[in-house]
Amino acid sequence: MRHNNLYLLVFVALLGGCAGYAPQPLAPAASAPESGVLRGSAAPERTEALLQALTALGTSYRYGGDSYATGFDCSGLVVHVFLEAYGIRLPHNAYEQSEMGTPISLAELRPGDLVFYDTEHRPYSHVGIYLGNGKFIHAPKTGARVRVESMSRPYWVRRFDGARRIALPQTAGR
Repeated sequence: MRHNNLYLLVFVALLGGCAGYAPQPLAPAASAPESGVLRGSAAPERTEALLQALTALGTSYRYGGDSYATGFDCSGLVVHVFLEAYGIRLPHNAYEQSEMGTPISLAELRPGDLVFYDTEHRPYSHVGIYLGNGKFIHAPKTGARVRVESMSRPYWVRRFDGARRIALPQTAGR
């Protein structure tokens, strides 16, 4: 849990826009689309979701889980984050989540957007939350913990299915 707090503090400092700090983008994989995946700052109204997601770092994976007590599966992490951050109830199923919100391209990705992957030989079988700079957070699989990954890793590039932006309530960020 101490590592979660450290990640959270570092993330908050980065979101705070340290004067003069310009992070260098990661080099994308040869087949990874370049625009959008490596940029994007968090809009103030999306910050709460990112903080909720990063607070879950290190939580154990559990199929069907959607809380710290039960652990998280990929869609359960998304359910938890959007419910806690904005009061938005999303379905607890990656495929159904892929039908919510607005489809966006890699070039349009912004922190807080949902990213979908085919990890079980069926489309939209896995979901994560885009953090920016080509990274996303997700609950990967049985025996693992919630973690941050690079979208430019060949494994994820090959399996990318698309992204969605969930509309936030009008009061978010106010």
